[in-house]
Amino acid sequence: MNAIIGTWKMCYDGLCAGHALLAGGASAGDAIVRAVTAVEDDPAYTSVGYGGLPASDGRVLLDAAFMDGHTLRLGGVMGVENVRNPIRAARLLCGRETNCLLCGRGAEQFSVEAGLEMRDMRTENALRRWREAVQQEAGRLTAYRGHDTVCVLALDEEGRMAAGTSTSGLFMKAPGRVGDSPIVGSGFYCDERYGAAAATGLGEDIMRGCLSYEIVSRMRAGDSPADACSGALASLVERKRSLGEDAGSISLIALSPNGEYGAATTLSVFPFAAGGADGVALYAARADGSPIRAVTAAELEGEP
Repeated sequence: MNAIIGTWKMCYDGLCAGHALLAGGASAGDAIVRAVTAVEDDPAYTSVGYGGLPASDGRVLLDAAFMDGHTLRLGGVMGVENVRNPIRAARLLCGRETNCLLCGRGAEQFSVEAGLEMRDMRTENALRRWREAVQQEAGRLTAYRGHDTVCVLALDEEGRMAAGTSTSGLFMKAPGRVGDSPIVGSGFYCDERYGAAAATGLGEDIMRGCLSYEIVSRMRAGDSPADACSGALASLVERKRSLGEDAGSISLIALSPNGEYGAATTLSVFPFAAGGADGVALYAARADGSPIRAVTAAELEGEP
């Protein structure tokens, strides 16, 4: 048995490639890297990798993480520039017992020494958007809240599970800002005995609930992936509302050791892709709690 799930419509092509690797006997880790790099390499997506939108100082600062659900080891990079595929650096760091989470220049130096491809990650479109934002804000720069992390969870034929994330973060974020994506327990968590989970949305909110760890904990207690996602999300939303805050933008995915998946969201529609024995398909979760169902790309027109 094998299975794979990823956030947003943008992951579909990469997920198909990762699913094909799993069907051929590849590891969950290999499938995740294949799926995530497909998104990182595509400049059409402005929230991940090449073409990601800059921070307020004009630099594209990338975060990525990888976790092995068998060993519980993890690796990640934060605020890294000019690394073509940050997910590759994160996976290499996952093999380390210490110094597995690196930021800034240290992460870049590691990537160079590891032989990873380096490139200028800024596109003309990204720089144009940045210049326009600078002019419009006129000295009062604020982060644009909307962004989409690519998160992928996988289960391979050996029963091994893994999780991976990659993002360029909030457009016009403060230099040095780090969201949930590379933070274990918040942006991702994987323990193959119970399952894997990942989150996308406003990292500052996701970290307040340690949502990925919360989901896996609920699966450990017997919840299905769907119930674990919806329960974890409802708990945080209720807590925020008790403080007079709105729900915010949060979407969650989960995968169990038997290949069952689940998702939950505060958005009107949250597209994701998932694949198993019947191939890969697009699905949509909704904040109103309506049943998750397969959808076509045409139905998701305008969605990331």
